[in-house]
Amino acid sequence: MATQNKAYKFRIYPTEEQRILLHKTFGCVRFVYNKMLAERMDTFERMKDDKEKLKKIKHPTPAKYKKKFEWLKEVDSLALANAQLNLEKAYKAFFKGNAGFPKFKSKRHKQSYTTNVVNGNIQLLDGHIKLPKLKQVKIKQQRNILGESTIKSCTLSMSASGKYYVSILTVCEKKIVGKEVKKIEGLDFAMDGLFVDSEGKKANYPKLYCQMLDKLATEQRKLSRKKKGSSNWKKQRVKVAKLHEKLANQRKNFLHQKSKELVATFDAIAIEDLNMKAMSKALKFGKSVADNAWGMFITFLQYKLADQGKQLIKIDKWFPSTKMCSNCCSVKEVKLSERVYQCVCGLHLDRDHNSALNIKKEGIRLLAMV
Repeated sequence: MATQNKAYKFRIYPTEEQRILLHKTFGCVRFVYNKMLAERMDTFERMKDDKEKLKKIKHPTPAKYKKKFEWLKEVDSLALANAQLNLEKAYKAFFKGNAGFPKFKSKRHKQSYTTNVVNGNIQLLDGHIKLPKLKQVKIKQQRNILGESTIKSCTLSMSASGKYYVSILTVCEKKIVGKEVKKIEGLDFAMDGLFVDSEGKKANYPKLYCQMLDKLATEQRKLSRKKKGSSNWKKQRVKVAKLHEKLANQRKNFLHQKSKELVATFDAIAIEDLNMKAMSKALKFGKSVADNAWGMFITFLQYKLADQGKQLIKIDKWFPSTKMCSNCCSVKEVKLSERVYQCVCGLHLDRDHNSALNIKKEGIRLLAMV
């Protein structure tokens, strides 16, 4: 029996009074985070030569600031405690070399805070969700998420267009039985259309960003011509934000549908473990790579497969899937401009289809080694 965490995101509709309290909490969480970070930065500058001693120093908690800034008592104390935990995580990641030095939070960045379940302070009711300090908030809940699950925490956020959301993290005990691998698929990343599978079929990703590029450019030009901070500027900023949100939602919807379709059909899926950020810089295809959202697609595939006891096989990025002949396994250099793979053995195949076949074969080989 394994413990499984699952998050669900729903839109909420707070009243004017609840909106004011939400914004107060966003601001207080940001204030406390920045205060604690400023103190840590000061300590870091004084003791950066002795990192071992620096790690052992006890840092301030939100309680310290409540004495001086009494308005911090008006908001959810658990939200402030989570700001401290987030800073701790950021520092640990920095010391491990996994991230840069923590930065100050800004009003311009995502507005959010996290609160935890304590003595039934968070509950899903009929059409509402009970939250600390906010009490009952109207929620648009498309499906029942509890069943055998229990709520662990909630993250409340506001989008750039002014919409409010709650992400509910649930935990449940679930027995996941590993599926016998009978059907396996190989996927090769394709700049034009997301991927090509080992059958030669394309995902046919609709290039949503490219479709909306002209409209986005027009609205962003209008925004740049307006006086920053004015009423018209604020209205136009929301228009631009709504376009970006629509694009993000369309992309997620396509990736969810495509990953669900694959997981329902196959017991294991093999993909190359690619560094998309490095690829977008090296090949100067930043917009195309970002539009495909390959990383998000792999995340969706991974958790959907794991939930059903199926497998995602990651092939080493140095595996010569593009250079190798899927028929005779000979290897040769292939230029980026060459879209058809031709081999002396007589193979004449689409370059991406050939790569997908090689990825599938390598996936089968790695499965046999387990």
